[in-house]
Amino acid sequence: MFQVVVIGGGVVGALILRELTKYNLSCCMLEAQNDVAMGQSRANSGIVHAGFDAKEGSLKAKFNVLGSRMMQSVTEQLGVKYINNGSLVVAFSQEEAQLIYQLKERGEANGVKNLSILSRDELLEKEKNISENAVCALYAPTGAIVCPYELTIAAIGNAMDNGAALYTNFKVSKIESEGGVFTLISENGNRVQANVVVNCAGYSSDKIANMIGDYSFKMGARRGEYILLDRESGDLVSHTMFFTPTKLGKGILVTPTVDGNILLGPTAVEQTDNCTYTQAEGLNFIIKHVKKMCKNPPLFNAITSFAGVRAYCDRHDFIIEKSEVNGNFINCAGIESPGLTASPAIAEYVVNELIGSLIDLKPNKNFNGVRTPDYFFNRLSNDEKNKIIKTNPAYGRIVCRCEKITEGEIIAAINQNPPASDIDGIKRRTRAGMGRCQGGFCQPHVAEIIARERGINLKDVTKSGKGSYIVTGEVK
Repeated sequence: MFQVVVIGGGVVGALILRELTKYNLSCCMLEAQNDVAMGQSRANSGIVHAGFDAKEGSLKAKFNVLGSRMMQSVTEQLGVKYINNGSLVVAFSQEEAQLIYQLKERGEANGVKNLSILSRDELLEKEKNISENAVCALYAPTGAIVCPYELTIAAIGNAMDNGAALYTNFKVSKIESEGGVFTLISENGNRVQANVVVNCAGYSSDKIANMIGDYSFKMGARRGEYILLDRESGDLVSHTMFFTPTKLGKGILVTPTVDGNILLGPTAVEQTDNCTYTQAEGLNFIIKHVKKMCKNPPLFNAITSFAGVRAYCDRHDFIIEKSEVNGNFINCAGIESPGLTASPAIAEYVVNELIGSLIDLKPNKNFNGVRTPDYFFNRLSNDEKNKIIKTNPAYGRIVCRCEKITEGEIIAAINQNPPASDIDGIKRRTRAGMGRCQGGFCQPHVAEIIARERGINLKDVTKSGKGSYIVTGEVK
């Protein structure tokens, strides 16, 4: 029995769970997949938006600006990489230039500070590889970048270190309510009870709400495809480069990542499922736009392509409210872009205002909001590394040569909160397999370490949970 249950292990649910542990509450998270950060928080652009795009007066605008101001502090506490690189929205025609000026006015109305319009010459000074066809750009110096799954994992890990529970492979199939208590039942019959439920289920959040008779919103989905360039091309741009936005979203962007790669995309393809396949048509669309944005983009340095699904709702704004069907059921739905940016502010509002009106919040005097970074070893000096290797020789054995990830880091990822239980889980926590070879050399070694540390057969190690087995048997 818990006081609060959070459904959905994405970045919004993660930061709500962490915020809950600042108080003396019993709380847990239910995640349908084998690991956290498996939905929108697994594959998105990682942009901390300044807040100029969202319509004035909307929840998107409000929480975007608040979250943008909070993000640096939150990431510092959680040991998550954050770079304040600034963003540029580029116009390639006089018609688009008019939109740029409108975005500036909207941003200023939303409370975004220090916005300015750059002339073509000023833009070329900031970005040497920008196309000669650029007319002008909106410059937002408060724009930044983070890693979305790193933030999600760190927030949930910190929450667990402060007493929260996590149940993975718990796909909610039914919710019962009686006497002020919700009973959440999984597909395989497991049950969790709680006084308050927070619905952060992303694409499935309407289905979760339907389980209590709440039909007040409906979710849709857009698939977004991306291309990732090797770090060798990391100097292509230094700012996050946007085209002028459309009704489908902010469009194709060219941006550095916090790990030194260049990310291109995403597309915006309407779909009726949660599939994350890529198509030649979508990738060619990205390439066409990147060539319009940049001179001679090094597309030959592409090391992978992937896709994510962005959930949106028919209200066309964030839904952050108590359900009219049951006031102890809180919907956090339709959290599309700028949801990542808004997540710290959403979490604070949900816990302090909504849950705080239902439960007497007493501060947890033992709360520790600081987490050791997952990437700490690579940031050490050689002398510091050698001291650790003397104590734990596993840190002296390189497993992933592309990213220089050690066996010690992989073992730590398997044993810390939230624990990595599969190949992709290790990849998201340590970057083992994210380099140029994309796991071609290190994946077998990672699988062996997982099997050994978890005490399971190598054949039972998966890439990303149920059904994704990578070894079927021995050949010799």
